[in-house]
Amino acid sequence: MLQAKTAVVTGGTRGIGFAIAKKLAGNGANVAVIATRAGEAADRAVAELAAAGVTAKLYLCDIRNAEAVDAAAAEILADFGSVDVLVNNAGITRDNILPGLSAEDIDDVIDVDLKGAIFVTRAFVRSMMRKRSGSIINISSVVGLMGNRGQANYAAAKAGLIGFTKTIAKEYGGRGIRCNAVAPGYIATEMTAALPEEAREQLVKSLPLGRLGDPDDVADTVLFLAGDASRYITGEVIKVDGGMYV
Repeated sequence: MLQAKTAVVTGGTRGIGFAIAKKLAGNGANVAVIATRAGEAADRAVAELAAAGVTAKLYLCDIRNAEAVDAAAAEILADFGSVDVLVNNAGITRDNILPGLSAEDIDDVIDVDLKGAIFVTRAFVRSMMRKRSGSIINISSVVGLMGNRGQANYAAAKAGLIGFTKTIAKEYGGRGIRCNAVAPGYIATEMTAALPEEAREQLVKSLPLGRLGDPDDVADTVLFLAGDASRYITGEVIKVDGGMYV
């Protein structure tokens, strides 16, 4: 499906990001993974991607730093030649009610979740323009659509990412570049595993589909948006939330 194509995935060594990278690699894409830290876990993740028979490489970069992003992008383009799919997945949380959020809590979340995606997209969009093709997929959240108590910073960043998605779709559609967003709900990751059991059970009961999502639920949607099956879709926000926000 994605043979001979190259995908870049930020935050692609664990959780939803790794599921996305693995899905793309399993469907033939070479994968450049951008992460902030090296280590055994990151090395194992990249080795697992390469086991699919594709080229997979890890690039260390703090996406909050525009110059570092530009340098990493230049290295990726030198190694792979071009990029066909960009998945802006990297994100963090610093949850608290508004008076409890420090300036650092606000800056960190907006810098990674929103500004980081803008910096990374800016670094790759010119190469996509030259090819007159590309699919940019931003991982937002249903929280960016509906808000959530204790997540003012996160909701603002993810809502901003939706506005950014629609703008990029309008700016570059004429150059053959599509830009869409995926808005996951509660997905079974390390983050949700930390919830108290009672809270987890209540959460599951509140979902129309009666279960937490799996990282592959998000990855399957990204795969659809990355490939030709979605060639006439741009500027959309697709919820993957089990009916959490209907």
